[in-house]
Amino acid sequence: MAPRKFILTDTQRTELRLAYEQCRDGPTRTRFQAVRLYGSAYSVAQIQEITGCSRTSLMDWCRRYRSTGLAGLRDGRQGGNRAKLSRAQRQTVRSMLQQYTPRQLFGPQAATADGQFWTVSDLKCLVETSFGITWDSLTSYTTLLKEGDLSFQRPQKVYKSRRESEAMAFDELLEKNSSILPRMPRRR
Repeated sequence: MAPRKFILTDTQRTELRLAYEQCRDGPTRTRFQAVRLYGSAYSVAQIQEITGCSRTSLMDWCRRYRSTGLAGLRDGRQGGNRAKLSRAQRQTVRSMLQQYTPRQLFGPQAATADGQFWTVSDLKCLVETSFGITWDSLTSYTTLLKEGDLSFQRPQKVYKSRRESEAMAFDELLEKNSSILPRMPRRR
């Protein structure tokens, strides 16, 4: 077996240990620890036992540490759905959410009866028709609503086929009947 070429100096070991202790991100801490152990002559089997990483990941982390230092071991991901809309497209969506109601953009096809407030299904329709993009997760749409300074609220359940005159007549009937019912004395 060839001698290991990757050996850390005392300064590098201390740097990795301090970074490990100060870091709050679990996967990044694992990378710091694995590289420090490998550079301190621990066997790959021992490092896999301690950190749970694969050999290929360990070698990749060591290469990245050698080329870019601690920055190469930090997690640089921003999330999967972030890349679907560009910054300019997100800004366009934000301004549309502020300027228009769903009724103004979609007419009677808006998700709520009055079409005054944005819902996830309205936003989904807006993003799909404007940019041809859909997300599998509804969380992506609620995040986009938050970016537009709107809060997520469940819409009222109102039937679109409801006749307002019949609803008013029913409400009047309930009001009349509630005054006719005998009142029960309160218990003390």
